[in-house]
Amino acid sequence: MPSKVGPAAGAMALVEMKEFAGFAAGTQRYIRRALDIGLEREDAIKIWSRDVVEAASIKAQTKMYERLDEIRALVPDDSGLDAIEPFMTPLVTLSAFDLGQDRLSTFSAYRFLYERLIGPSVRPWLPSAFCAAAALPHLHPDKRRKLLQSISEAAATAPGWSSRSPAFYPQWVEKVDTTGAPN
Repeated sequence: MPSKVGPAAGAMALVEMKEFAGFAAGTQRYIRRALDIGLEREDAIKIWSRDVVEAASIKAQTKMYERLDEIRALVPDDSGLDAIEPFMTPLVTLSAFDLGQDRLSTFSAYRFLYERLIGPSVRPWLPSAFCAAAALPHLHPDKRRKLLQSISEAAATAPGWSSRSPAFYPQWVEKVDTTGAPN
């Protein structure tokens, strides 16, 4: 969560909210669900499961996300090749799982989720993990093409990355009756 509150943090939260609002409804739902699982915020099955198929999907996601603590601990401090294998292998595996769920259809949605799940230090590694996971054969060729085309040249070749923590963490919001009618 954000560590300081002020005009800059508020402005960034608004930018992040606008980005999140631009995602499809299914993508927004998946990101909120993934954050509840990955950040251990809520009982994801209780909140997000609409049927037994979705409950099974949440259980599988919870099992995959058990590696998040390991991944967070292994984020390299620099671009040295000696730290890549123990970090990238579980990151690409987790990324492949999430992309295979068919809810993260662009690099920006993937990046939005992963910089919150893992932290801002993962940003330099996200383009390569995304491209590796998006190119794996478990995805349909059309899906692979769309995913790989969604990463901009600027994102793929960025000379540097911000270390600023995300300011906006979307979550479940209960529906509120605004009509004044009794529930």
